[in-house]
Amino acid sequence: MPVPSAPRLLRAALALLIGLAGAAVAATPAHAASLTQVSSFGSNPGNLAMYSYRPDGLASGRPAVVLLHGCTQNANAYFTNSGWRKYADLWGFALIVAEQKSANNSLSCFNWFQAADIARGQGEALSVKQMVDHAVANYGTDASRVYVSGLSAGGAMTAVMLAAYPDVFKAGSVVAGIPYNCGTSCQYAAVGKTPQQWGDLVRNANPGYSGPWPKVSIWQGQSDSTVVPANGTELTAQWTNVRGVSQTPTSTTSLPAGTTLETYGSDVVRLYKIAGMGHGTPVDPGSGVDQCGTAASYFLDTICSAYRDALFFGLNGGGTTPTPPGAPTGLTVTGVTNTSVSLSWTAVSGATGYHVYRGGTKITSSPVTGTSYTATGLTAGTAYTFTVTALSASGESAPSASATATTTGGTTPPVCYTASNYAHVAAGRAYHSGGYAYANGSNQNMGLYNTFYTHTLKLTGPNYYVIADGQC
Repeated sequence: MPVPSAPRLLRAALALLIGLAGAAVAATPAHAASLTQVSSFGSNPGNLAMYSYRPDGLASGRPAVVLLHGCTQNANAYFTNSGWRKYADLWGFALIVAEQKSANNSLSCFNWFQAADIARGQGEALSVKQMVDHAVANYGTDASRVYVSGLSAGGAMTAVMLAAYPDVFKAGSVVAGIPYNCGTSCQYAAVGKTPQQWGDLVRNANPGYSGPWPKVSIWQGQSDSTVVPANGTELTAQWTNVRGVSQTPTSTTSLPAGTTLETYGSDVVRLYKIAGMGHGTPVDPGSGVDQCGTAASYFLDTICSAYRDALFFGLNGGGTTPTPPGAPTGLTVTGVTNTSVSLSWTAVSGATGYHVYRGGTKITSSPVTGTSYTATGLTAGTAYTFTVTALSASGESAPSASATATTTGGTTPPVCYTASNYAHVAAGRAYHSGGYAYANGSNQNMGLYNTFYTHTLKLTGPNYYVIADGQC
């Protein structure tokens, strides 16, 4: 998501943005329906491209979901990896995927910061609205059941569409986005506005409109350094004010992958906070009904946001929500060494497997079929907290009660790695942002992200590295 000022500064700031072109592509399902470009859909004042996906045999009168990709992404990448296609096929609704053009923005970001593109009746916002009009007129889409979801710059544009066209969209999902009409000030820091001030920005987008206002779900990684987590709180303040409900959640629920769901009012605003997650769309690859998407850059393997949003939007045909198994009980530490912790728990009736989480992060790449597991590769003399979830065809359970164990020892030789900045990032010891590499944990600047800069990193804690050139 960019911080535009002058063109040169815009390019510099945009280096932190989400989404990589060439994201991983999932296998094509065995049916004829495919993502298809629509050549003409109106006056298109924002100069966007429109793509549509309609499952085989889709009847008229069905809902539609508009998808808005992130910077440097395109329609196909977001359609392929986000997980929405699975539920369009499963529950029978259309997808409308808008695509930005590089002629409008050098990194193909929707122009969420431009006044001419976020106002009702003009620019990119009107182009997206015309895509909906085209679907209603040509596909028989139910105009009363149109929804919108987007990531980062697309998430910010989702907030634009909900504010500018509340009469078009019944609900929306803002993933790693910012409040409506916050400009560029929100992206990297909290902005001090009252809920009333946030709400007024939305109401001023469509003066005289008295409702009903859309329902809104908000997704925010709590380790997001591209769009700071304060945006989730500010978005919640904005839309609870618009909906006229309290800023105090009516319920708080623990979900898998370190996710906390706060529900506001009569479930008209939701805030999903995902511990340890960075910047991207939450996905959870797998065959379970609540699993979706493809893990790739900025499609992060945590929890399937498309599944929960599709249910929030009511797209499962009005059917009952699948009931996942109960949370495991009896989680116990059965053994500890310098570098491992062994666990066991009580079997859950109907469970087909289990996932183990450490500090809220899933550490099992595939389900455990038994009721025991040993976590390895740990640091001596360090405390770790574990939880377990149960899996079935109906989904993943809430986490078990936690169990904490401290590995033995504590005076072990330092573990050091010497490699190029590129290799450190590839190995998961560092990350890159804005063209530079940074050590995980300490966030120390290692210099340019390339193969020419070399450093020694010392592991001093779980996923915590410090620069130790000449010290190991």
